[in-house]
Amino acid sequence: MQFRPLTTLLATGAAACLALTGCSTSSAADGSSEDTITIGYIPSWSDGKTSGFLLKDQFEKLGYDVEMEKLTEAAVLYTSLAEGDIDVFTGAWTERTQADYVKDREDEFEDLGTWYDNGTITLAVPEYVDVESIGDLASQAGRFDGKIIGIEPSAGQMQHTEEVGMPAYGLDGEFELVSSSTAAMLGSLEDAIADEEDIVVTSWRPFWANEVFGLRDLEDPEGVMGTPEGIHVLATQGFSDRFPDAAEYAAEFVLDDEAFSTLENSMTNEFGEGDEDEAVDAWIEKRPDAFPALLTD
Repeated sequence: MQFRPLTTLLATGAAACLALTGCSTSSAADGSSEDTITIGYIPSWSDGKTSGFLLKDQFEKLGYDVEMEKLTEAAVLYTSLAEGDIDVFTGAWTERTQADYVKDREDEFEDLGTWYDNGTITLAVPEYVDVESIGDLASQAGRFDGKIIGIEPSAGQMQHTEEVGMPAYGLDGEFELVSSSTAAMLGSLEDAIADEEDIVVTSWRPFWANEVFGLRDLEDPEGVMGTPEGIHVLATQGFSDRFPDAAEYAAEFVLDDEAFSTLENSMTNEFGEGDEDEAVDAWIEKRPDAFPALLTD
């Protein structure tokens, strides 16, 4: 299989989407890894964390040595990937939401494949909040203390929400987009729900919190939050030459909503930090047919 440079993939995706913003060698198929694959992830970004630990398990079953490396900021993660300090990032929304992080350096990455093709960014409210559309918010800012509760300021959706989404609906003069962290946003959400208070937050799909907290996406009649996009397995340039079997496998790595959401929720809410490998093992044991390429032993 021939892997395409990211430049080609972004050019193809641009025609279909709204415009937004380790050096190693291995022959691990026979179990003899000459070096280690390092997968980078941001702990609070559960799509990349969940898919990353699952891909770690699968690469190990192919015979590779794999390490997980925590990073705290998207800019640092993408720079580390471009420079080869990490080899793979599985939570890459490079078609639109995180496009700025690869802009003008597309040739430094390899896109190994798209594991989920319906990624969306949203503004969301708990089910009890009687607001249906983003357009309804402007006249009701007082109900929400004039705040949209966001996540990490480095998240691509924060920039898009502030620069595109809010102005399109006249919210930039009525609301403040509050930067915090995913954990802090969820804490604010949990507190508001406990007292049935009005709150609007940045959210996305796939994301376990939508189901656990009963979130409802606000309608986007102007279509400014963007059409669905893929979540990609992105690698440092040259990865497919150095780890050919891992690259081939990543191209077949695809998860649907049910498969991903069950693993994400289990890893986040049942097992927790430090037990991610155990979460993957338990999930595979329960769902050995979760997707066609899944390796179980």
